[in-house]
Amino acid sequence: MPDAPDFRSLFDATLSPLLILDPDFTIVEVNRAYLTATRTERAIVGHPIFEIFPDNPDDPSADGVANLRRSLETVVRSGRTDTMALQRYDIPTGEEGAFDERYWSPVNAPVLGDDGQVRYIIHRVEDVTEFVHLRKVGREQQRAVADAQMRAEGMEIDLFVRAREIREVNEQLSRANHELDAAGRRLREEQRAKDRFIATLSHELRNPLAAATAATELLALDMPDGHPALAVLERQLGTLARMSNDLLDGTRAVTGRLELVRDPVDVRSVVHGACADIRGLFGHEGRTLGVVLPAEPVVVDGDRLRLAQVLMNLLSNALKYTRPGGHTEVGLTAVDGRARLTVRDDGIGFEPAQAEELFGVFMRAAPAGPDTPEGLGLGLAVARTVVELHGGTICAHSDGPGKGASFTVLLPTTDGASPRKAGPRKIRPAQSHLSILIVEDNVDLAATYRTLLVRQGHRVTAVHTGEDALAAVDDQPFDVVLCDLGLPDIDGYAVARAVRARPDGDRIRLIAVSGFSQGTDRALSRAAGFDAHLAKPLPLTDLLELLQRLGRG
Repeated sequence: MPDAPDFRSLFDATLSPLLILDPDFTIVEVNRAYLTATRTERAIVGHPIFEIFPDNPDDPSADGVANLRRSLETVVRSGRTDTMALQRYDIPTGEEGAFDERYWSPVNAPVLGDDGQVRYIIHRVEDVTEFVHLRKVGREQQRAVADAQMRAEGMEIDLFVRAREIREVNEQLSRANHELDAAGRRLREEQRAKDRFIATLSHELRNPLAAATAATELLALDMPDGHPALAVLERQLGTLARMSNDLLDGTRAVTGRLELVRDPVDVRSVVHGACADIRGLFGHEGRTLGVVLPAEPVVVDGDRLRLAQVLMNLLSNALKYTRPGGHTEVGLTAVDGRARLTVRDDGIGFEPAQAEELFGVFMRAAPAGPDTPEGLGLGLAVARTVVELHGGTICAHSDGPGKGASFTVLLPTTDGASPRKAGPRKIRPAQSHLSILIVEDNVDLAATYRTLLVRQGHRVTAVHTGEDALAAVDDQPFDVVLCDLGLPDIDGYAVARAVRARPDGDRIRLIAVSGFSQGTDRALSRAAGFDAHLAKPLPLTDLLELLQRLGRG
């Protein structure tokens, strides 16, 4: 059996220059080829490699030490071979401070122990100085081949690393996209659920509001000389109706997309009405409400209900944050073409720096606690939106906690038409009498509409289902069918289509009355054959004006 090879002799006889380092980069072994290539002796063993081979101090761009150190650290850290690009690494000549320009192609390979840790690093180099010099003297083709080969080797390693990084990033992006899609679906579902809830709530509110509005108008017929309570009922029912409309788009109040119905408005009447409505609440626990109004009108081009809403929000705020026995005062003046409306109280006040924050959504002057007044913290945000839609400003001020608060609204005044006086709208007797069918599943509302229209001299039949409506149309002729869209059996659209399909169906005037009165709802009612679409709560004057036009038609 032949003797085992002498590996040390084989190592020493290897033609490639080889240097063995420990993980601290100390030289532990070297072969003859390496000593020859670097013009060194075996005495270098046991010394750190960068002590034996420092950078050339005369070359400010020398980076051999930095590049080799980075490669060796990569091998120790990763446990994988690192092939370096061609390096300029000058070596000492042996003379004091002298260096010889040299170029190398290094490869650093790990030797792993049984535990997988790096025990040694094999540093193999090839002296390519001659090739570099040949390239410098004109052998462009050889230079291009050598350079391309070295770049390819470096690029191959770089591409491998980058491909792995890109794969990991793509996997992360894929997971993030899946999570984003799932979150988007949940958000859309929640948005649809919210929209359905708000639309349904608004619709359900409209029926009792419509019945209350119709009952108020019935009272107005019984009291031709008027009554103070009728004005209060009309203002508050109008406000409730407008607020129910806002529920169809819950974000309008805080994003400035509320719609205004503008008329010349004397702000004095707004203040008088709002204070009259809330004064009774101030009477509890010794609170008082003072009002100071000018003798002359203060007219703005504005929405009476929205301006009343602003003042009611400010008064409600003062009422909530004023202690028993406290005082609130409302003042109105006209200065430099602007109406100045101020609500001042001697309540809990707030930190001066907090003034602007109070107008944020869900912001409150008092921290949450057992004694904190109820509310969502939306009133001031809505007030600012309404005021800014009128081209005005609103601000808050307090000298500090316990020192009361004041809120000031500035609105541009107008010298235009005289303001329309607020009050119950007069109902004029009908000039022509019609045969009318009311289709409404709310019994109270149907009965009140029927009474109002009968008082106007019309012949009225009321039913509560779609099937009963079609039976009634078969039984007798009608000039007008006033039909709710949300019926318990078949909807109002089906009723309209069935009526229009009859031989004389084009003769009947169809009016849709519904709590759903957005653009899509009106388009659907037109497509079904309705001549008009009215929103609940339906003011009798609007209905009678429409009937009068239909009667003339």
